[in-house]
Amino acid sequence: MQRWKVGDVTITRIIETEDASMSAAIMLPDATPANLVAIKWLRPHFVTGEGQLISSVHSLLVESCGQRIVIDTCLGNDKQRIVPQWHRRQGRFLDEIAAAGFARERVDFVVCTHLHPDHVGWNTMLVDGRWLPTFPSARYIFSAQDWAWLDKAPVSALGDYAGDSVRPVFDAGQGECVAPDFRITDEVWLESTPGHSPGHVSIRIASRGEQAVVTGDLMHHPCQLARPHWSSPFDFDKQMALRTRLDFISRYGDTPVLVFGSHFATPSAGRIVRDGDAWRLEI
Repeated sequence: MQRWKVGDVTITRIIETEDASMSAAIMLPDATPANLVAIKWLRPHFVTGEGQLISSVHSLLVESCGQRIVIDTCLGNDKQRIVPQWHRRQGRFLDEIAAAGFARERVDFVVCTHLHPDHVGWNTMLVDGRWLPTFPSARYIFSAQDWAWLDKAPVSALGDYAGDSVRPVFDAGQGECVAPDFRITDEVWLESTPGHSPGHVSIRIASRGEQAVVTGDLMHHPCQLARPHWSSPFDFDKQMALRTRLDFISRYGDTPVLVFGSHFATPSAGRIVRDGDAWRLEI
């Protein structure tokens, strides 16, 4: 468990999976060992000695203005998925967030940066054969544009994650579709970063002069700081995703803003700094 302070805001990272099992061919096809060897700063935290990408699926637990906020809810248990490592998991995520002070009954907000299966899984849990909201007192915050897209989309080959992890939240009256500048507290708000999904958002945090941002999947791995043109097959609009990534790097590069990568392996957060003609993550 890692924990940071950004002014008065506390951020805790809870890992569901972290390893090199997700191949570059699936996540970032250009990130081959031969192409990664030149980006030396990626080792040892983000690339194995054999040149395989290390990635993480994790949630960030945010305490702000007396509110408990869960950012992205990982994979979940019992979900039927085509990816073997994601299929019918039986993990201890709820025990771990409870140990961090986020008992599921006491969470105030759940916010999903976008609606893909590795970011919505613990939105629900299986109870007596039914998918019910995991966090019974929480307001679930979704990008209106993302839900309008997913609600009408055919069931993905990855599984019916709309049906088991998003729609039950609306059925329970806990889902809320919002604009991309929605403010959760005075210290935490959404920021539009489209491309990976139609209504993808990042999460901005500012308190007492300190700042942070949670990327979502506008980039999947720190190697995209050095090679922003490397794109994911899962990007909804690759050109838009590239423009968003370049804008993000330009906006936050060489600033004191702490950047939390939603799939960045431990240590997960750092600052974007110049590295010759490119950029790197300073940890």
